[in-house]
Amino acid sequence: MPAASVKEYLAGLSVERREAIQAVREVILANLDRGPDGKSGYEEGIQYGMIGYYVPHRVFPAGYHCDPKQPLSFAGLGAQKNHLAVYLMCVYGHEEHRAWFEEAWARTGKKLDMGKACLRFKMVDDLALEVLGEAIRRVPVANYLAHYTAMLNAPRPARPGAAKKGSTKKAFAKKAAKSGESTKKTKVSKKRASPGRGAG
Repeated sequence: MPAASVKEYLAGLSVERREAIQAVREVILANLDRGPDGKSGYEEGIQYGMIGYYVPHRVFPAGYHCDPKQPLSFAGLGAQKNHLAVYLMCVYGHEEHRAWFEEAWARTGKKLDMGKACLRFKMVDDLALEVLGEAIRRVPVANYLAHYTAMLNAPRPARPGAAKKGSTKKAFAKKAAKSGESTKKTKVSKKRASPGRGAG
C-alpha cells in the first residue's frame, strides 16, 4: 500500500536510502517557491507513489491536463528498485532551462545520468546539489505556469506525411468523380450509337 504522507514514505526506506532522499529533499525545500504568503506556491506531498512537489489546485484549479484530478507536477523525489531519482518537470520540455542545467552540471565535473526528466543517482555524492537547488529556484510558480500554458496553447506541428495523406484523399475523390463523369458520358454515347436509334 502506497505511503499516505511524506513522513510515512521516508519511514519505509532503508537507513541509507532515507538519508540520501532526505538530503536531496532539504535542498529542494530550501529552494522551492512557496509564494509570498507561503500558500500560493508549490506544495510538498505524495504524488504518483513518491514525494511530489506540485502546484496545488487552489493555485491552478485546472490541474494536470492529462488528469485534471492531479495537481500540476513540478518535481518528484523517490526511491526506485535499482536507483534513487529526482524528477525535474521544470527541465523537461523547456529547452533553454535544460541547456543551462546540462552546462552547469558539466562544469561540476559530475556525471549526469538523466533521461527527459528523471535524474538518477545511487548516493548523494553523485549529485551536483548546488545545480539542482538552482534549477528549482530558477522556476518560480508564475514562470512555470506561464510556460506550461504556453505549451498547451501552442499549435501542434502536423505529423510527417499528414499533408500527403490528406492530399491523396482529395486526389482520389477527384479522380473518382472524374471517373463517374466519364462513365456517364460513355453510357450516353453508347445509347446514341445503338443500332435503330435515329435510323430511318
